[in-house]
Amino acid sequence: MPRLLPGIIAMAAIVVASNILVQFLFGQWLTWGAFTYPLAFLVTDVMNRVYGPATARRVVYAGFLTGLACSFVGTQIEGAFGPLVTWRIAIASGTAFLTAQLIDVAAFDRLRGGRWWRAPLVSTLIGSALDTAIFFTLAFAGSLAFLEPGNDVAWANEAVPLLGQGPLMPLWISLAVADWSVKLLLALLALVPFRVIVRQLQVRPV
Repeated sequence: MPRLLPGIIAMAAIVVASNILVQFLFGQWLTWGAFTYPLAFLVTDVMNRVYGPATARRVVYAGFLTGLACSFVGTQIEGAFGPLVTWRIAIASGTAFLTAQLIDVAAFDRLRGGRWWRAPLVSTLIGSALDTAIFFTLAFAGSLAFLEPGNDVAWANEAVPLLGQGPLMPLWISLAVADWSVKLLLALLALVPFRVIVRQLQVRPV
């Protein structure tokens, strides 16, 4: 448990913060949650490097349960346009988180023997791409309206120029591209704290 507790606390804090900050817009294509959520991959990768994949998966499951709790609370709170979290968003969020994080753990473990930066960078890029694709597709694609027929996502399928400049595509595609771009940037920046935190933890008795 001493190994798990710091990771669980960090993961839970990131998940809770992201669920709150996703309610607030940053510019036209992003929410503030886009800047906190990718840190979940940093936590997973640190735990994987220091304690191994089994411990990392336990931290992921703790984050998943925290996310479920946040989603349930969100479905019970009424905002200006209905519940803060629709059931479709909850399904998309939970599915994306669990799938992406577990793939991240597996990819990191497969690459752990290479250069120190390769496993966290590659696994995070793979996990981030999966997370973005799964979440935005399940949450907003018009072809999946059957997931929650009462939830109108027509606004997300309005044709607009990609990121305001490219070819016409559904709005949710622009949201997904912007979200993944932030994850890509943070995956690179997170290599510095990853290296520092891992070094600190590895010199401590476990």
